[in-house]
Amino acid sequence: MFPFALNDIVREGLDKLVPYDAHHYPGVVKLDANENPYPFPAELAQRLGELIGGEMLSRYPDGDATALRQDIAAYLGVKPEQIMVGNGSDELILNILLTFGTGGRVFITNPTFSMYRIHSLVAGAKPIPVPRREDFSLDIPALLCYARKPDARVVFICSPNNPTGNASTLEEIEAILQAVNCLVVVDQAYLEFGGQDCLPLLQRYPHLVILRTFSKAFALAGLRVGYMIGNADVLRQIKKVKQPYNLNAFSQAAARLVLANREVFNQQIQEIINNREQLWQELQGLAGVTPYPSVTNYILFRTNYESKAVYQGLLQKGVLIRRLGGPELPGFLRVSVGTPADNRLFIQALTEVLAELGGKQDVPGA
Repeated sequence: MFPFALNDIVREGLDKLVPYDAHHYPGVVKLDANENPYPFPAELAQRLGELIGGEMLSRYPDGDATALRQDIAAYLGVKPEQIMVGNGSDELILNILLTFGTGGRVFITNPTFSMYRIHSLVAGAKPIPVPRREDFSLDIPALLCYARKPDARVVFICSPNNPTGNASTLEEIEAILQAVNCLVVVDQAYLEFGGQDCLPLLQRYPHLVILRTFSKAFALAGLRVGYMIGNADVLRQIKKVKQPYNLNAFSQAAARLVLANREVFNQQIQEIINNREQLWQELQGLAGVTPYPSVTNYILFRTNYESKAVYQGLLQKGVLIRRLGGPELPGFLRVSVGTPADNRLFIQALTEVLAELGGKQDVPGA
């Protein structure tokens, strides 16, 4: 037993948090996490294996990820000092909030990526939800009303937005940048699949930070490589809270290899986009299913049945998708775009689940 009450020494505010628990379901068709569904290219995987040797594993990595930042900068047409890499976008989001958010207000355009709120609480900031419109577009007047307050620190805009699949326009984002005196973070983790690139705004607005990742389009979710693009002065401040060796040497090398072989992944990206359009058409053709337009590698949808029953029915048939919920997305589900074979299995399983649920409703007293 502790000689004290454990809750009495836990930092105030953490009582609002529940530990993130990512359940593992082996042996299922995994369409829940917006990953690239294709295997990592065999030739590149072999070359990755050959990189392990010498002192890569026995020495600390380059804490500044100098070579990787140079490669990313060349890829984007910016300067290396405008790039910071992280252990996935999650680390970068937390570092932004630890640097700028603590003690202030952070504005989150819900429904959106849940980790903005969680990291805000971890950083000791106050997350303020600013609901999107019914079509999931930004409510810019409402956002500006909040974000002009003196204690405004950070605005998060996910574009394309997770989990809704729609994107904001450059005109909308620029209108926000012109009107606020706080940091504006635009998370473009899914940009390779659609939406407008915010890089053209970077030179005019030093308070803009853009997040990107290798996890989605570039099939490196297992190695956790994210990066941000921003004003060099902003990144120098964030570096004060960054862990010294935050991105391991193997992940750095893998990301560089991916950038050098982008054409292979560009082919996969185009296939995923084509698969998305086919999957959306098939969902639209199912009675009782409403899919929402998407420029990402996932599709938001809802059915005429309780989402928990649909989710569990699919899982029993070996297909894992994401069940959403809460006041902003009641009854909604999200499915990642898989390979054509994955998508066929999903549509078949969903058709069967809906038929089974419909049959239960037809039974008197069921």
